[in-house]
Amino acid sequence: MTGIEPLLADLAVQSGQQGATIQEILLDLLPIALIAAGVGVFVAKVGKFPYTIALLLAGIGVSIIRFATGQFGIEIALSHDLILLVLLPPLLFEGAATTDLERLRRNLAPILALAAVGLVTSVAVVGFVGNWAFSLVGTDFTILLALLFAAMALPTDPVSVLALFKELGAPDRLSVLVEGESLVNDGVGVVIFTAFLGFVASETAPSELFSASGLGSLAVEILVVSGGGLLVGLVAGYAVYSVMINLDEHMTEIVLTLILTYGSFLLAEHYLHVSGVIATVVAGLFIGNRGTEYAMSPQTKISVFNALETMAFLVNTFIFLMIGVTTPIDQVADNAELIVVAIVLVLLARAVAVYPITAVVNRFIDPAIPRKYQHVMWWGGLHGSIPIALVLGLPPTLESGAAFPLREELRAMVFGVAAFSLVVQGLTMSNLMDRLDIVTRSDAEELYELLIGRRRAVEEALDAAERLKRRGDLPREVYEDFTGEYEREQEDLQEAIAALLSSNPELRRERLLVGERQVLQQEKSALMDAIRAGVITDDVGDRLLNEVNLKLEQVRNGETTVERDEEGYAEFWRSQAQEFGLDVEAEGDRRAMMD
Repeated sequence: MTGIEPLLADLAVQSGQQGATIQEILLDLLPIALIAAGVGVFVAKVGKFPYTIALLLAGIGVSIIRFATGQFGIEIALSHDLILLVLLPPLLFEGAATTDLERLRRNLAPILALAAVGLVTSVAVVGFVGNWAFSLVGTDFTILLALLFAAMALPTDPVSVLALFKELGAPDRLSVLVEGESLVNDGVGVVIFTAFLGFVASETAPSELFSASGLGSLAVEILVVSGGGLLVGLVAGYAVYSVMINLDEHMTEIVLTLILTYGSFLLAEHYLHVSGVIATVVAGLFIGNRGTEYAMSPQTKISVFNALETMAFLVNTFIFLMIGVTTPIDQVADNAELIVVAIVLVLLARAVAVYPITAVVNRFIDPAIPRKYQHVMWWGGLHGSIPIALVLGLPPTLESGAAFPLREELRAMVFGVAAFSLVVQGLTMSNLMDRLDIVTRSDAEELYELLIGRRRAVEEALDAAERLKRRGDLPREVYEDFTGEYEREQEDLQEAIAALLSSNPELRRERLLVGERQVLQQEKSALMDAIRAGVITDDVGDRLLNEVNLKLEQVRNGETTVERDEEGYAEFWRSQAQEFGLDVEAEGDRRAMMD
């Protein structure tokens, strides 16, 4: 109910149906559901065709039919508020919650460089070059209008990127780089757009913007709005986490998660006037990482993430289809030359942002970002729902009452860039990754997931059989037959997993580091509980916590503290015990001496 009611209310307002009943609104939604179902059946039959892009193409088809015949109109219209307030928060939250915070931390430098410096650079390129290039096709674009267009069109869209990369199964690091940039740079992009829109609406002279005070105030505003969104996300995420850690009721925790999804965005955007996008992303990262480790039971994790995934799927279905349906075909056709110039400039600006900045960042990080990843980051910078939301937010008039300059042209250009980005770039992404020999998911990784999934199912079946036997619901003879069969399969699965890891050392190392990080986090939590309970003094606890933190840092840098044949990390308690006269030589060292 939390996500549906505001959606229906906004749809009613946007459809001009101030007195519309729920029944009328649902009747308007029915054609969308039928088209989406038809697209889903088509994609299931065809196979490897991105569902979101198929939805977009179907929506554009509807828009073309409506333009050509005047029939088959869908009354619901996308709006700035509908996208930003209703549709975007659950997509941002779900994308952030399913992002591994450790991988994001390891790639934070290139993500922030591209999301902030890269976006500002690309906006400047399109603004200054576009001021000249757009005039070549007979349109009088001022420098401020060109910058405004750049601020709308250039933010890479997390909705589009997350949807496409999930369907393609992109490598983890590449996914984190592209998705992380998309999740972060929208907050910066909205701030830049707001600033430029204010300059255009007030008919400010460009010289005022490019003065030292104008640029300084813009930089301060970006920092304040972005930092404020970060703080709101942390506070809101921690508040919900504090409730969830003392609660074990998965349905209530789903409601709390939905409250956090919309609440963090609304609190930041409409009450504190800071970045709602960044607030929602930070809240999602907090709950999706710390929350799942410490505040959610296994049942709660499954329920919460299933709810988020379902909501994200429904919203994605609606938004991609409606972007296609609301594409102004007549305006796009009338401004085709402008749109072609805009597409070329956007691709050029994206290249200027990606390649030089990545080259600089590569000097300071290890491992460096491969060139083939950079090609995907350039071509994979998709522009979709965020640019559409921003251009739909352009006012019809300036503050003076005059008509907003080139409003229809700007709308057509942004829709044209978004359509090219999602259709052409989106459809060719898989081929590009194949040509660059970027393995999406190896056969070994897929087999490992299959074996692990089946082993968990078998273990749960054995636990269920044990519970049924204790309650007397399962006769002993049936229980023995059942457990005998499943225990044999469990042994076979364990042997298969061991053989797979043995023959794939890279996979084994990756799983070892992931497991080690999770175990060390539990160690840290246990030590903190022991300090709070007074089991150990603060002095001893601090030394033990410091040691666990050192191990965690080692694991984060890709170095394991667990070795098969020797002690991978010499804990300080061993030296302390030996000084006291105790024989605590590590098992690995004893085996080495015996050999």
